[in-house]
Amino acid sequence: MTSIPSEKHPLAPFLPEGASILMLGSFPPKRDKWSMEFFYPNWINDMWRIMGHIFLSDKDAFVCRDSSGKMPKRFDKDLIERFCREHGIALYDTATEVRRLKDNASDKFLEIVQTTDIQSLLEKIPQCRTIVTTGQKATEVVMETFGCRMPAVGDVVEIWTAENRKLDFWRMPSSSRAYPMALEKKAEFYSRMFRETAGKSRMTED
Repeated sequence: MTSIPSEKHPLAPFLPEGASILMLGSFPPKRDKWSMEFFYPNWINDMWRIMGHIFLSDKDAFVCRDSSGKMPKRFDKDLIERFCREHGIALYDTATEVRRLKDNASDKFLEIVQTTDIQSLLEKIPQCRTIVTTGQKATEVVMETFGCRMPAVGDVVEIWTAENRKLDFWRMPSSSRAYPMALEKKAEFYSRMFRETAGKSRMTED
């Protein structure tokens, strides 16, 4: 038996009303790596830089600035939450309890004790038609949950919920800097996903 203690997820799911996209990571890093109390809090994780680059043409758009205009190493949680609400983005992770086998945030050394009930999350956001995973372990959990094949990085497959609800399942490159791809290249994958998702949403409305 392992002597490594398990950790419970420290954040509640972020499920704004009207969310059309559910983004799922694996699990937050250790709290000493946090720069804010929200998802993708690690200062050297580039998720919010990718979003700033795509939507605001400024990778530092979600970085805090002090009165002199300097940028301390913190993300602006309020600005990020507002952005996610405006763009219909829900956020959570695919594990609610884990063990860190190497005392770090790497998915490779993350042992899942309890997976997230993704079906339950989807029931709370009935307008959601897209699931996006942001890492390998998250992708594997979604595959196991819905019994689908693994999409290539940057690609999409269809999945069906227990209630016969069809969703698009996109696999994105990890926003971690440990994933060997330039920020701008990662942004191209995310940008395509958002464009195609928005296009499908407009077709549904019409």
